[in-house]
Amino acid sequence: MRVNEPEQLSNPQTPAVRAYLTDLQNRITTAIAELDGGSFLEDAWSKPTGEVLQGNGITRILEGGAVFERAGCGFSHVTGPRLPPSATQHRPELAGAPFEAMGVSLVFHPRNPYVPTVHMNVRMIAAAPVGGGDVVCWFGGGMDLTPYYGFEEDARHFHSVCQQALAPFGDDKYPRFKAWCDDYFFLKHRNEQRGVGGVFFDDFSELGFDDSFAMMRSVGDAFLSAYLPIVQRRQATPHGERERQFQLYRRGRYVEFNLVWDRGTHFGLQSGGRSESILLSMPPLVSWAYAQKPEAGTPEQRLYTDFLVRREWV
Repeated sequence: MRVNEPEQLSNPQTPAVRAYLTDLQNRITTAIAELDGGSFLEDAWSKPTGEVLQGNGITRILEGGAVFERAGCGFSHVTGPRLPPSATQHRPELAGAPFEAMGVSLVFHPRNPYVPTVHMNVRMIAAAPVGGGDVVCWFGGGMDLTPYYGFEEDARHFHSVCQQALAPFGDDKYPRFKAWCDDYFFLKHRNEQRGVGGVFFDDFSELGFDDSFAMMRSVGDAFLSAYLPIVQRRQATPHGERERQFQLYRRGRYVEFNLVWDRGTHFGLQSGGRSESILLSMPPLVSWAYAQKPEAGTPEQRLYTDFLVRREWV
């Protein structure tokens, strides 16, 4: 479904970035629907002229599937009069600047507890300095894996694909963005990693527009190769009520991170974004328990000791 494009800054790069992102959303949702056997509900939305935030997007969500209990993948393209605080944390010179933001963000919550939850996001933000001057563009994104039951071959595969995606842009990128991911996806109030990580970058423009955009594309294009083999390997693993209850409990950590620490969630809510699309990352069912600790020697305990720790996977 086509949607009208929002009013833009004087940014000649916008059409190329938008075309890539909408194609990426199409490729990912097509592949996931084929794997699951279900179909995505498509919700095209727009924020009309007159609202603080203007723009449009396409939210696609698959719920109650054979493989995915909930799989949400959204594209958004918005403009606003002032960058929110979450976007100027590292760019104070752009405080109050009009901006344009577009991206694809996804979170897939599998049905089988042995299949990990995954998150991926790629985005571009452009801003026009208040005092005048050329439009400033930067990129962000990455992907990370959150298992409920850990498997070393899965974590190594995921990280290996991330490493290969970044290799053409410098040997420093994977270790740097891997460490950034570990730092970012950390629940400070729990003193706990969210999962086994992956790669993450933000406020990135150091390679110039063309190569920075190419790096973002390489990360987005690598997602299916990083995740689908893991799903295919684990989706039929037998499990029972014990595994299901542990999955629901661990999903609580996912909710806590997204609401308390995630800058993308904060950006969307602070800028007046569409709440239904921003919160599509929430799992459909989740539970909390007071001071729950796994029994010694169990696979549940091994998740904490061997996987929810910072380590090198490749």
